[in-house]
Amino acid sequence: MRSFVIVAIMILLIPRLEDGFFDLEFLENYYAENDLNEDETSDDDNYDDDEHWLETEIDYEVKWLMGIESTECEKSSDIQNLTLLSTRRYGKALVIDGLLQSSELDEYVYHESLVHPSLLIHHEPKNVFIMGGGGGYAAREVLKHKHVEKVVICEIDKEVVNLCREHMTGIQDTFNDKRVQIVFNDAKDELLKWEEKIDIIIGDVCDPSESSPSNNLYVKSFYEHVVKPKLKGKGIFVTQAGPAGIFSHKTMFSLVYVTLKQVFAYVVAYTALVPSYGDACGWIMASDEPINIEAKQLDKMIDERIRGSLKYLDGSIIAASTVLNKPLKKSLDEETYVLTEENICFVRGHVQN
Repeated sequence: MRSFVIVAIMILLIPRLEDGFFDLEFLENYYAENDLNEDETSDDDNYDDDEHWLETEIDYEVKWLMGIESTECEKSSDIQNLTLLSTRRYGKALVIDGLLQSSELDEYVYHESLVHPSLLIHHEPKNVFIMGGGGGYAAREVLKHKHVEKVVICEIDKEVVNLCREHMTGIQDTFNDKRVQIVFNDAKDELLKWEEKIDIIIGDVCDPSESSPSNNLYVKSFYEHVVKPKLKGKGIFVTQAGPAGIFSHKTMFSLVYVTLKQVFAYVVAYTALVPSYGDACGWIMASDEPINIEAKQLDKMIDERIRGSLKYLDGSIIAASTVLNKPLKKSLDEETYVLTEENICFVRGHVQN
């Protein structure tokens, strides 16, 4: 009964896109780019069949539903199961081992937030190492920076790159860019043998789970003995840090924050709402150099360094994203649980489709 009430409340409170609540330019652009109109995407059918919904458990007793048009592709590698869905609101969506990774309509919110703050704060980033990022979107954002000379995508699963190259739109130029080097390996193993120092290391890997190959990329020993030694003196590490909602942030966000605080002198957490996730997402920057976040300076860097324009971020939004609400700030101040190989925590959010 309790679950039913919560789902009913969510349905009542979360308006449909055609009702005008999401009167945003990105939605209009998505319709235009994909030759759609609102009538074509309206919910004409009663989708009561479970097969037509992507179901995500985002918290205890709370599930997030996304309408599915069709399953475009399913693949199983030696590492994980990959599914590409065509959804009724968010375009194509990539699901790995039951976890929603990204959707075409709003992926830029996540990837701009992941990439640009650290690259704008760094004085002159030239080489960037992306842990994961096989979809190509993080590298796409990195390549917008004029000073960048080399981008490494270190993806453990070749099938992720193959699937995205074949089915996802707008990233072919990224994979074909001469500055991009794709390596298929575990990020920890690759970094251990990497010889050159790196300006920016980006963690764009799956949340920890019982079956995830990324669990060892969130622990103190990895940050201390692998990531930090590979950064240049003024280098910055940034990682996605899972859900960052008022009720969901304690499963990963606050734990990654306190773990990085054990290793780096300066650590900054920030968040943004990613609509397709049904929750806020968190990222954390870490460095042994001060991390200065000043809106006017960031706008100046965007004007000087970025080719083209950003769809989501500007200096003020980046600065505002670091202002955490009281429950999050309290958790980050009081958290003491440090992630190690022996006590890694798993994130809720597995889906059924």
